[in-house]
Amino acid sequence: MRLFVTGASGWIGSALVPELLRAGHEVVGLARSDASAERLEAAGAVVERGDLDDPDTLGRAAGNSDGVIHLAFQHEVAFGGDFGAAAAVDRRAVEAMGAALAGSDRPFVLASGLLGLSAGRASTENDGLVPSAATRASPAGRRAATALLALSFAGSGVRSSVLRLPPTVHGDGDEGFISRLVGIARDRGVSGYVGDGTNRWPAVHRSDAAHLARLAAESAPAGSVLHAVGDGGVPLRDIAEAIGRHVHVPADSMPPGRAHEHFGFLGPLVMVDSPATAEITRQLLGWEPTGPGLIEDLEAEHYYCQR
Repeated sequence: MRLFVTGASGWIGSALVPELLRAGHEVVGLARSDASAERLEAAGAVVERGDLDDPDTLGRAAGNSDGVIHLAFQHEVAFGGDFGAAAAVDRRAVEAMGAALAGSDRPFVLASGLLGLSAGRASTENDGLVPSAATRASPAGRRAATALLALSFAGSGVRSSVLRLPPTVHGDGDEGFISRLVGIARDRGVSGYVGDGTNRWPAVHRSDAAHLARLAAESAPAGSVLHAVGDGGVPLRDIAEAIGRHVHVPADSMPPGRAHEHFGFLGPLVMVDSPATAEITRQLLGWEPTGPGLIEDLEAEHYYCQR
């Protein structure tokens, strides 16, 4: 297949491109900069210049493909304080690409998130399909609404699926939440967790996330929700203790009232208890994670090399 991939030069995308090429697919990668274009060309992909603010280009590229894997999101805008603007851009992009694929039975794989889908139990692929009134206006709720839009494309002849990703997709070169926690521990002199630290985050290795994205494009049924979950729930205290051992600082608890002061914008996230399962995904697509778990990965030195 000729697959159009947004976010192709990003963290997951840079693992997905060789995964797709090894499987015999052609990759057209969206690039908004010369540097991204050069990385994609070096990896063996065809370059499509543009960005998420250009729905006409996205629609044309999607229409000229045999399917789409949409990984890109304006994280720099979202984490800069305007999540609503980033979510709105993403929705327009999804609308444009979905319209271009209508009636074709071609795949459309949308990357989304799974943090906070359920409270007090492990979320499954069946959760989050009917957002509550309390979550609709939240950042997570806005992304979830776009995911539901993507799933609705199944009714207009698109083999759409939603790939829910954990808050940490880890591995060598990770610059996401875990690397930020390492940096915070180094800067603050303590590797913190909130309360007793028994709240849990799901996690997946980058290589496993990329493999599942390929399987989704190849064979996920229309309307599928997929969970890229390797570790079902890693206690935040375990994460803090692993980081503390390698940064050589103590791991210590703090009250919820200090979370924002210590963690910054990550404060609300490090208090969430959000375990998840991927049993439905594994049965549906035969996906089996093979990469290291999060704690095993945290014992490697790559998280602690100051770049």
